Amino acid sequence: MTAAHLPQRNYFGTDGVRSVAGEFPLTAAWVMKLGAAAAEVLKAQKSSASLPGEVQQRVSVVIGKDTRQSGDMLEAALAAGLTSRGVHVIHLGVLPTPGVSYLTRALHADAGVVISASHNPYQDNGIKFFGAAGSKLSDELELGIEAALDGVDALPPVTGTDLGSVSNHTDAERLYISYLSSHAPDLTGLKIAMDCANGAAYRIGPKVFQAAGADLFAVYTTPDGRNINRDCGSTHLGHLARIVKDGGYDLGVAFDGDADRALFVDSRGNEVHGDHLLLLNARARHEKGVVTTIMSNMALELKLQQSGVRLRRTAVGDRYVHEGMQTEGLHLGGEQSGHLLFLDVSPTGDGVLTALLSLAAMRGLETTLDALYDDLTMFPQTLVNVRVKDKAAAVNSPEVQAAVRAAEVRLSGRGRVNLRPSGTENLVRVMVEGPDEVEIHEIASGIAAHIQ
Repeated sequence: MTAAHLPQRNYFGTDGVRSVAGEFPLTAAWVMKLGAAAAEVLKAQKSSASLPGEVQQRVSVVIGKDTRQSGDMLEAALAAGLTSRGVHVIHLGVLPTPGVSYLTRALHADAGVVISASHNPYQDNGIKFFGAAGSKLSDELELGIEAALDGVDALPPVTGTDLGSVSNHTDAERLYISYLSSHAPDLTGLKIAMDCANGAAYRIGPKVFQAAGADLFAVYTTPDGRNINRDCGSTHLGHLARIVKDGGYDLGVAFDGDADRALFVDSRGNEVHGDHLLLLNARARHEKGVVTTIMSNMALELKLQQSGVRLRRTAVGDRYVHEGMQTEGLHLGGEQSGHLLFLDVSPTGDGVLTALLSLAAMRGLETTLDALYDDLTMFPQTLVNVRVKDKAAAVNSPEVQAAVRAAEVRLSGRGRVNLRPSGTENLVRVMVEGPDEVEIHEIASGIAAHIQ
């Protein structure tokens, strides 16, 4: 399902419900209703899957969170809503998003919930559901939860032994570390700096890498509820780059707040992002195809072609990358942000796992991140935002489409053009990339003029 055909939602976006914590919809009262609505939908789903005469087990849901101050409030409200409708809740504590996905599967829960806003500042938070298989909840179930919200207050009360209960799974972190370590290469001899973003991987990341033999120096490992992602993590690589260069490290790795993505810096402090990692892993794994988004650089596409690897592009968002991989039957995909998917290993993006598998690929190919960075020289890329009254009319205008076709003829396979309406503003984004920076700026300006 493409972005254009995604069903209309009132609360769920492509990555769950996200807002400023304490403001609607992420108030304690609304999140409690969300928990009750989710409980009803999950119970109905479990009932429909039961065999005739089978004794239906109580629905169970695991909940994990990152290090944000608001996580406790939202977790308590969600658990109250779920238990009020008879669901058993298992608290996992602070755990990366992919850790919640893993524990959902490992504990045979009916669903998992992550309370996190990923790389956003601490004031924001979010609620994201996983299905029993550890993948994001289907569109149908998310829409079902939204529909059930309106009727929650009219439901008959659940009382006595039918009420749900809460337990704490004190071994969640150890189980997840064991899972990650099973995929870790021998990192002996590698001097690594790590930025944990004061987020969900602040204990797990260092433990896994040290157990694998790395000579590790970890920073941003002291969360206080308000410093998650603050000038650190995968969206702020400057400090990590300086540490690597000044300390003579072989490389640096950075996670975001919920640790579902990873980016590297090489020994010189250059950013090694998702395009580099896709190339590295495609070569090491001998993949026949890779899925990425319209934002990945054309240099990656050409390098993959040289290795006989086909690239498929999707709309921006890991949800669409995942969908494209399933449609094509492919195992490797991801975005420049470092959100990579290895669907033959995990059903969701996992920053620590991505780092481990990428370092395993690097060692298997007997290369370095420095060499990888030098091998994939990115094409210059320009982005022009054009303000319009009607995005669809502007993009579909015959004059604009003719200008795009003319630009593609001019580039003749040396570059590409992409027109993308903004999802939130009355803007059309004109992206052009190619080997000649002057030429792509000229092309982008010309198309923008036609749009205006």
